Amino acid sequence: MFDNHETKLPTYWNTPFSKICLGMRIGQQISFFVLTKHANSLYSLIADGKYRSTKLGRKTWKTLLGSQTSLQTNCNMEGFNAVCGGPRARIGILGNDERDCLTCDSRIGFGLGGVYGGTCGNEAWKGGDNGVKEIEAIGYILVQ
Repeated sequence: MFDNHETKLPTYWNTPFSKICLGMRIGQQISFFVLTKHANSLYSLIADGKYRSTKLGRKTWKTLLGSQTSLQTNCNMEGFNAVCGGPRARIGILGNDERDCLTCDSRIGFGLGGVYGGTCGNEAWKGGDNGVKEIEAIGYILVQ
């Protein structure tokens, strides 16, 4: 049973894995997808702040939050420690309305930070493919 309480278990620091299951929940709707990635721990993958790309694509990231999700069509920087100007995602995808990754105004992910608020979910401030959105979600990161 999943709950609404944030926690970081001891396994964050010391559990090697080859797959990550990422999930987001809004109300009673919950969606997951699996990402193949090898690491000594989730901590070792993200704590150094180094960008590590993934190749899932916009469509896969947008499935986490359903039909309401909005993301600008350019940039599409995805992975671990993605940063585009101020906005960032520890795990996620960033979008921009310009043809670069310098001033992104949209993102979907976990550990969101930067100019705008939110820690997990979807934010699109202008030019998103589904309008302006601020969707907060409960995030789940499971490793195997």
